[in-house]
Amino acid sequence: MTKQIATNITWHEGEVSREEREKNLGQKGATVWFTGLSASGKSTIAVALEQVLTQQGFHVYRLDGDNVRMGMNKNLGFSAEDRAENIRRIGEVSKLFADAGMICLSSFISPYIADRDQARKIHEEAGLPFIEAYVDCSLAEAEKRDPKGLYKKARAGEIKGFTGIDDPYEAPENAELCIKTDELSLQDSVKAVLVYLEEQGILATESATA
Repeated sequence: MTKQIATNITWHEGEVSREEREKNLGQKGATVWFTGLSASGKSTIAVALEQVLTQQGFHVYRLDGDNVRMGMNKNLGFSAEDRAENIRRIGEVSKLFADAGMICLSSFISPYIADRDQARKIHEEAGLPFIEAYVDCSLAEAEKRDPKGLYKKARAGEIKGFTGIDDPYEAPENAELCIKTDELSLQDSVKAVLVYLEEQGILATESATA
C-alpha cells in the first residue's frame, strides 16, 4: 500500500453528482480491465472495442500499457515494486474516468493478483464497476505471435524479468470475463465484452431509457 505523504489536505466535494454526469452521457461509468500475457490480444481487443463503442455513440477511453509508460509512468521500470506502482496509478486514473461516467478500457499485463485486487478495491470503495477481463492465451501461442519480438529477446537473455519467461503471471481466479483468444476470433472477443456490458446495464442508465 502506498503511504500518504502529503499532509494538511482535505477532499473537496463538487456540486455535480455521479448520477448527473451519467444522465448527461446516457451510460454508466465503469472500468474494463484487460489482463493477460504479452501478445495475448489485450490491446487488440481494447482497440476494436473502443472503436465499436464509439461508433455506437458511447463515451469511452482506452489506457494502454506502453502508452502510459511513455508519459505518466515513464519513471517506472519492471521490478515487482515498479509494476505495483504502475498498476496503482492506472487503477486511480481508471477510477477517475469511470467516476466521470466514461467506460475506461485498461489494457495491462498486470501479472500479479494482489496488484489487480488493489485496482478493484479502489473502484469498489468508490462504488464503481470494475470488470476484470482475463485474456486467456497459452504461452506457446503468445510466443508464436510475438509481434514486438519481446519473447525472442527474453529467451535470448536480452530482457530480464519478462512475464511468462523468467517472471510469473498469476492468472485471475474469479474474473468477470474470460476471453480465450486461442479459440475466439477478434469479432467474437469484442462481442463477449459488449454482451457483458449490456447485461450489467453499463451501456444505458435508467434515466436514458425511461
